[in-house]
Amino acid sequence: MEMKNGSHIADVFDEQICEKMEADDRKRFYIAPQKVLWQSGSVTNSQALVENRAAQITVEPKDGCVLHSTAENCASVLLDFGAEIHGGIKIFTWLAGSKHHANVRVRFGESAMEAMSELGGEQNATNDHAVRDMVVDLPDMSMISVGETGFRFVRIDLLDQDQDLVLKGVKGVLVYMDLPYVGSFRCNDELLNRIWKTGAYTVHLNMQNYIWDGIKRDRLVWIGDMHPETSTIQAVFGQNEAVPRSLDFVREGTPLPNWMNGYPSYSMWWMIIQHDWYVHTGDMEFLKRQMPYYKGLYQQLSTFIDESGKDCTPEPRFVDWPTADNKEAIDAGLQALHVMATRSAKRLFEACGEAELAKQCEADLEKLMKFRPAGYGGAKQALSLMVLAGLASASEANEACLSQNGAHSISTFMGYYILRARAAAGDIEGCLENIRDYWGGMLSLGATTFWEDFDIDWLENAARIDELTPAGKVNVHGAYGKYCYIGYRHSLCHGWSSGPTPWMQETILGVEVLEPGCRKIRVTPRLGSLEWAEGSFPTPYGPVFVRHEKKADGSVESDIKAPDEVEVVR
Repeated sequence: MEMKNGSHIADVFDEQICEKMEADDRKRFYIAPQKVLWQSGSVTNSQALVENRAAQITVEPKDGCVLHSTAENCASVLLDFGAEIHGGIKIFTWLAGSKHHANVRVRFGESAMEAMSELGGEQNATNDHAVRDMVVDLPDMSMISVGETGFRFVRIDLLDQDQDLVLKGVKGVLVYMDLPYVGSFRCNDELLNRIWKTGAYTVHLNMQNYIWDGIKRDRLVWIGDMHPETSTIQAVFGQNEAVPRSLDFVREGTPLPNWMNGYPSYSMWWMIIQHDWYVHTGDMEFLKRQMPYYKGLYQQLSTFIDESGKDCTPEPRFVDWPTADNKEAIDAGLQALHVMATRSAKRLFEACGEAELAKQCEADLEKLMKFRPAGYGGAKQALSLMVLAGLASASEANEACLSQNGAHSISTFMGYYILRARAAAGDIEGCLENIRDYWGGMLSLGATTFWEDFDIDWLENAARIDELTPAGKVNVHGAYGKYCYIGYRHSLCHGWSSGPTPWMQETILGVEVLEPGCRKIRVTPRLGSLEWAEGSFPTPYGPVFVRHEKKADGSVESDIKAPDEVEVVR
């Protein structure tokens, strides 16, 4: 990363040092805990921790929270910061008596029960990717920063016996991009409004200097998982450097003939994201920088179409985790992704004047479209991708599978594409019911961000994640999950789960980009049972604002305001 314009760091360090520096685009904010959720042992004046005190230690102790541990009882507190955040904590400490250091154990948790857990064990608490369970040495009169992970809850145990630890405060340190929400959505259903905001915030936390999968675990650029996130960024934040930085990062780390992150499907998603980013931003300079690699990747992908038109990309063949053991679903999903990636390539080659490559794409598409997978393994995910690729009829797919069994068999990652496929069949009301039940189900359990995985069946007899699990209730975070997200290893802030956020602007508000750079957009509202909806959509020229209101006769009256540079068609 380059240093920001106007940086005065060169006035301090010489040129050789500055050349090896990277700027950090993020900011830090201090947050006081909202409540003390639990305490044990000798803890006095714990309510001092929820006061919004200055983030600076003083010489003399005053009105602090006092922890005193004995051989029989460890002094402990569990703090709730009120919402999932990315970052750590800062502990402001005094020590009473002759000792000048105290050891504490700090445990971060995305759920209250995760913060109470022990590493390992049946519920799979881990320190994977980010250390969230550690022992910390606190000096007297100190302000020690601890941790960098995703969390809402923090438990602190005083390990030293017969020692008074006095805490002036424990502040959450929110580390994130301080960005305006240019896009917006509101309607007469407050649950949908909450879901839109939660999806936006989930991705916002994962917009660090690169786009991550999750802020606790999977703090990595998984390019195949990123398309819902970049779609949300386009709908909420507009153009942001973290997206092209991430696209470049994965490209530079994947020399051909390797596949991105080790999966052929992930290289396909990279091609699709490049297309969508260009259509939204119109950034031809960035696109042309991608072309040498993009051409090579397309030519490589083109060799994996057999004579019948079937995708025959090699192992590991992957669509999403819930279909990982379903070969029929994987084959159908990859056929659809191959079509979508090739169609994206054709459009980008045409934009760059690469007529011969565009013609080759046309021939590949003709072959790919002739092959129809025999089945889709009963997977809504695979069938939805087939609909979006034009390999299956939207209305027939919706009637046969997508509309069946409510919000069951939806996955957090592929939920976005299931919604898009059902909308293509005109089933807006079915989509809204799925959103309320599935993503609203997470909110009903206390979520403030959307999760790596969720199953509607988990709601049965479930305790909330912002409470200690009562007797007879199910601890959702510790009890469920499989594949790579068993128990507490499960991420409760995963950007790929944000699909309803862009979907609401694309479908309910009906904003569709027709020309690169949003120079031309179409607005076609589809309110379903909603009485009204309004919001804004970012473009490189400023936001487009729309409001749709259903009249008594069922017709929809629209008010649209757009920058002069943006042509709006109906």
